Amino acid sequence: MKRLRDPSSPMPTDQASGLRRMFAPVRRPLLPVAANPFVPGAGALLECLSAALVARGLHVLVVDAAASAPEPSELARLDLPACVEPLAEQVSYLAARGLPMAHVDTRGSAAGMLDAAFAAAPQAQVMLLHADVTDLARLLVGRAARPLLLGADRPESIKHAYACCKLLVQRCTLMTFDLVLSARPGNKRVRHIAASLTSCADGFLGAVLHDWTAIDPFHPAAADDAGLARVLAAQLALDEDPTPVPALLRHREPAGRLGMSRHPI
Repeated sequence: MKRLRDPSSPMPTDQASGLRRMFAPVRRPLLPVAANPFVPGAGALLECLSAALVARGLHVLVVDAAASAPEPSELARLDLPACVEPLAEQVSYLAARGLPMAHVDTRGSAAGMLDAAFAAAPQAQVMLLHADVTDLARLLVGRAARPLLLGADRPESIKHAYACCKLLVQRCTLMTFDLVLSARPGNKRVRHIAASLTSCADGFLGAVLHDWTAIDPFHPAAADDAGLARVLAAQLALDEDPTPVPALLRHREPAGRLGMSRHPI
């Protein structure tokens, strides 16, 4: 007897759609983190992010391309898999300071480094990418992502977080962000800080601070924070958009102006 198609199921777009789904590559999410030199305990924050991802049963590849990262091995440009170090049973680490520039193509994109890093750690199910914002912009060209901004209860750290947001809006057309603040429990200023950054991103850039949380990275239970779990769950649920990102008209502001002076951050 001929089997009728379930009317509630989507109609395949063409005859090859089933084959494409069958042989499609396994999706491995990317969580880009904009490095912030004005955040105390930034390394501890990365450890908390990694631990929270491991708690979800994922093998994490930490790619540290920030200026604070260790020098990569001399083999990095010849044999990248040999440079991936196991930090724990479910955590692999790649020191990648300076490597994005080694992968820049004629269009200014270093996105090839992300493919190379994933290929170097086939066991990884998610990549936690920590990089200075200029390198992050090169790595995220044409990629759908919601960058994680880092901050603290320090004005210079929030100004830097805003500057990261602004550059990624202008160069990558990325318009949504999450924020993780390093703060002691009970800090009453964190809501004001997040609200101020939200106002600046929206008012000056048209960008959206999608979600935020504050954790004490030195607290033993920081990786179990409910707010952090919520932010990461939403990050992992993001769909990769294969559509090329169009160019964005640059925001014109006077030289040297950060666009923050009228805001109480």
